[in-house]
Amino acid sequence: MQENFNMEELMDLLLTRQFRKLKDILTEMNEVDIATFIEELDSEKTVVVFRMLPKELASDVFACLEVDKQEHIINSITDYELGTIVDDLFVDDAVDMLEELPANVVKRVLKNARPDTRKLINQFLNYPENSAGSIMTAEYVGLKQSMTVEQAFAYIRKNGVDKETIYTCYVMDAKRRLEGVVTVKDLLMNPYEEIIGNIMDTHVIKAFTTEDQEEVADSFQKYDLLSLPVVDHEERLVGIVTVDDVVDVMEQEATEDFEKMAAMLPSEKPYLKTGVFQLAKNRIAWLLILMISSMITGGILAKYEAAFAVIPLLVTFIPMLTDTGGNAGSQSSTMIIRGMAVGEIEPGDLFKVLWKELRVGIIVGAILGFVNYVRLVILYPGKEMLCLTVVLSLMVTVVIAKTIGCVLPIAAKVFHMDPAIMAAPLITTIVDAVSLIIYFQLACSLLGL
Repeated sequence: MQENFNMEELMDLLLTRQFRKLKDILTEMNEVDIATFIEELDSEKTVVVFRMLPKELASDVFACLEVDKQEHIINSITDYELGTIVDDLFVDDAVDMLEELPANVVKRVLKNARPDTRKLINQFLNYPENSAGSIMTAEYVGLKQSMTVEQAFAYIRKNGVDKETIYTCYVMDAKRRLEGVVTVKDLLMNPYEEIIGNIMDTHVIKAFTTEDQEEVADSFQKYDLLSLPVVDHEERLVGIVTVDDVVDVMEQEATEDFEKMAAMLPSEKPYLKTGVFQLAKNRIAWLLILMISSMITGGILAKYEAAFAVIPLLVTFIPMLTDTGGNAGSQSSTMIIRGMAVGEIEPGDLFKVLWKELRVGIIVGAILGFVNYVRLVILYPGKEMLCLTVVLSLMVTVVIAKTIGCVLPIAAKVFHMDPAIMAAPLITTIVDAVSLIIYFQLACSLLGL
C-alpha cells in the first residue's frame, strides 16, 4: 500500500532542522501516518518530533506507536507530559500499552495518571487476558429512557467529543443496567419531542466481560456490528468493544492460527522484533515431537527390510506415496480448520464431513491411481502386479489421508483443543506412517513376499 505522505521530504526537513515547516506538515497528517514516520526515527529524533506535536494530536499518535517506541517516549518526557498523554488516551489503548510495558514503567505511568483514570485502568487490567473486558473501552455515550430526542442530542454534543464512538448510544436505567440501544440515525429520523424509550431497540446483542475475545469477533462478523456493549454478570454496562479493536483481535487470532498450523508456539511480538532464542524456543518443542514421531516411520521401514532385499524397486515409490498422502491430508485439514474458524462446520457435522471427504478421496484417488498405472506400465513392462500394488496403495492412502485430515481437527475441537494444531506437519507425520504400513502389507500380499 502506498504511503499518504512523502517520507523523504519529512526526513529532509528534520535533518536540516526546519522544525516549523515540519510541524505544519505533521499537524495536517493522519495520526497513523505520523506514527509510521516516527517508527523510522532513531531514539533522539523520536522525542524531538513527538514533542513538536500539539497535545491532542500527540495522544492519538502515541496510541498508534509500537510498544518499544511508547516506552522510549515515556522514559524521555516529564511527568506532567506523561500525565497529559495518559489522561487523553482511550482506556483500551492505555490498557493495551500497559500490558506490554515493564513493571517499573507501568508504575510511573499509573503514578502520573489522574485518580479516576488510574482506578479505571486498574479495573480493566484485572479482567482475564484475551477476554471482552480486556479489549473494551469505557468511552461510550449512555442515555436514559426518559430523555427526549432533543435532550439526547444536547447530551451527545456536550459529552461526545471524548467518546470512542457516538453513532450507537446505549440506554441504561439508574443502576446502569443495559435496557436498549439507539443510533444517531434513529434520533435524526424522529421528532425532537419523541421519548428515547419509544424508539430504542430492546433486542440488544451484548457480550459479558469474561467472554473470550474470539467469540466477540465472531459476533461482530455474524451481526455486522460497529460496536458491541459489554456487561457484567448483573447486566450492568461496563464498556463497549469497537470494530477497530475487533480488527486487531482478528489479526491476532489469525496470526496465532497460522503459527500453530506451521507447528510453532504463538509469538506475542512481530517477527523482526522477536529474539533469535525466543524464535528457536517457539519452534523446538513441535520439531522435537514431530522428529520423535517420525521415528515410527523408520521403524516401519526396518520391519519390512526383507521386502526391500527381494524387490529393491519398492523403495523408489515410497516418496511419491508419502508425499501424495501428506498433501491429500493437508488439503482436508486446511478446509476443515478454516470451516470451523468461520463457524461453518461444527463438531456435530462430523459424519457429514466424513462422508463428503470419503467420496472426494475415492474420486481423486482413482484419478491419481489411473495416471500412475499408465506411467508405471510404460516404465516397467511385464511387472503388472508391482504396478497394481503401487496404484492400490496410492488410492487407499489418499482415501485414508482425507479421512484423517477431516477427523482430527474436529476431534481436537471436541476435546477443547485448538483445531489449528492438527494441521499439515502433524497430519503428514501420521499419514506417512499409515501409508507405509498399507504399502508394504499390500506388497507382501500381492507379490508374495
